[in-house]
Amino acid sequence: MIDPLERWRALGLPDKPDYAGLLTYAGMPYTHDPAELAGVDVAIVGAPVDDLVSDRPGARFAPRAIRAASCPPGPHLEAKVDALAELRVVDFGDAPVVPAAPEASRQAIEATVRQVVDAGALPVVLGGDHSIAEPDVRACAGGHGPLGLVHFDTHTDTGTEVFGVEPSHGTPMWALVESGHVDPSRYVQIGLRGYWPGPVELAWQAERGITSFFMHDVRELGIAEVVRRAVEVVGAGPAYVSVDVDVLDPAFAPGTGTPEPGGMTSGELLRACREVARTIELVGAEVVEVIPTAVGSADVTALVADRIVREILTGIAERRTCKP
Repeated sequence: MIDPLERWRALGLPDKPDYAGLLTYAGMPYTHDPAELAGVDVAIVGAPVDDLVSDRPGARFAPRAIRAASCPPGPHLEAKVDALAELRVVDFGDAPVVPAAPEASRQAIEATVRQVVDAGALPVVLGGDHSIAEPDVRACAGGHGPLGLVHFDTHTDTGTEVFGVEPSHGTPMWALVESGHVDPSRYVQIGLRGYWPGPVELAWQAERGITSFFMHDVRELGIAEVVRRAVEVVGAGPAYVSVDVDVLDPAFAPGTGTPEPGGMTSGELLRACREVARTIELVGAEVVEVIPTAVGSADVTALVADRIVREILTGIAERRTCKP
């Protein structure tokens, strides 16, 4: 295990500058060795792929950008808990993806995430485009059985194809339900809006009992009530959280491949992520579709993606320490 803070600790300092030292998520220890995951609570995994997008590419650069934007440990001022102190978190590096070979990359992502699951840790995956949901969730379901799913997104990603192509970043949720890895009766979508998908996909969802909250639901009910209802649908049992940053209004996340105006605020999404992680039996999570446009925390979208991860970690820590 490599400790990126070792040289600074030798000087009696508790932390290092964000711009110095080995780049890991929030300065957490780094390893590629599955044997070193013993006793770990959460492992960060990068999935730097975007070969299956239908619009703007660039999400392959996001895992590195999210790590660069990540802030060091410290107590959450609202939740009164420091997730990185309460939980043992490590950066497990990136899956060994192969450029222009999407199936090889998908296999590599699934195998890497499964190493985390088999070690008894919870994987948090930094995408990458949304096609990574399929290998991510398959790996988690392989260790825990069929999963509930809380899915924040502009789009449902339940197409059978996009431009005649499957798999795609618009098809993973359809594939996961059809394969039995996601239980559709415990699957909730939050933040839908825009102009895709169409009646065929929505009818398929209705037939399977998938629950959808559109942006008008968020506006009219409030995010707290939407989350309460979502948690009720997911119920007891292992569950996964998938966050596509395009659920946010482009004012808050301009760096994404298929932006759609009229979305959630960053404050709404961060609150929702923490509450969901606090109240469900979370076994895995991901944040996807970030396209970096700047360096470090100057990248607004990478910055909010980091905070999505931190809110999820805070919710996990609250749940494990039984803090209300």
